[in-house]
Amino acid sequence: MLVFYVGARSRVLVFAVAVLMLVSFAVSAIGSVAEDGLGSAILSAAGVGRNAIAAVTSGSRLVPIYCVARDDRVCAVTVDATWGDDKTMALLDLFDRHGLKVTFFLAGHWIKSYPDKVREIASRGHELGNHSWTHPHMSALSRDKIRDELERTQQAIADLVGKRPAVFRPPFGDYSNTVITVAQECGLRTIQWSVDSLDWKDLSAAQIRERVMKRVRPGAIILFHNAGKNSVEALDWIIRDLKTDGYVMLPVSELLLDGETYIDRSTGEQRSVEPRTPVPGTGIRETPDRRPAVDSPGPL
Repeated sequence: MLVFYVGARSRVLVFAVAVLMLVSFAVSAIGSVAEDGLGSAILSAAGVGRNAIAAVTSGSRLVPIYCVARDDRVCAVTVDATWGDDKTMALLDLFDRHGLKVTFFLAGHWIKSYPDKVREIASRGHELGNHSWTHPHMSALSRDKIRDELERTQQAIADLVGKRPAVFRPPFGDYSNTVITVAQECGLRTIQWSVDSLDWKDLSAAQIRERVMKRVRPGAIILFHNAGKNSVEALDWIIRDLKTDGYVMLPVSELLLDGETYIDRSTGEQRSVEPRTPVPGTGIRETPDRRPAVDSPGPL
């Protein structure tokens, strides 16, 4: 047996090292509890969602919803309205002809300039989404500024149609943990897209059609704009093609999954939390992995 004689100063040093090790262990244990136990319940009670809990406890980034894990052939068409208005009525008439409901994401400038169109979109049964007030790079703003951007748009839309949006699309696809968290506090889910039509680049209708149809998968969220030069003609083709392929097109909020869900951080895909099943002979429960159901670009 080896015996070490430690002087007074050395005893202090050893004690300090032991305390640091205990603190490190405690922090690690608390992190585990917070992600899968009492801490999770406490954060949930405070209004923080499952993905926010994971980000807080693991230090990872939150991501918006880019697409949805759906086994049925459904997708969502979304239209951003920020500046112009040239194609809005033509789009609404097109959607009526096809019996289609979509989601329009509206920015503050557009709401102020075209209040009658905001009412018209809502009266035809389409979903209205929040696209910020001044169309800034949201991740560059303070928490208070982010909240102001969202709440001004929420209130403006509610004043016109009597209902606050439930979904938010950040301008330029620009987001941060704070943006997503504040949006959630405002009652908004942050939505991106998995299929970009690039109609704002004035591609031909045929080019847009080919681009979109190559990328659509069940659960896809497709991005269009209300002022795209060839958006109406391209969408007419695309809607017909999707129907031929057996797709149903829904507003974003109807495409999203109910119940307990999470967002895959590598794909941005919203998925259901699958029930854990016991591993034979171990008493451990595991959640089987699920491969992404759609071809999404992942977080940008």
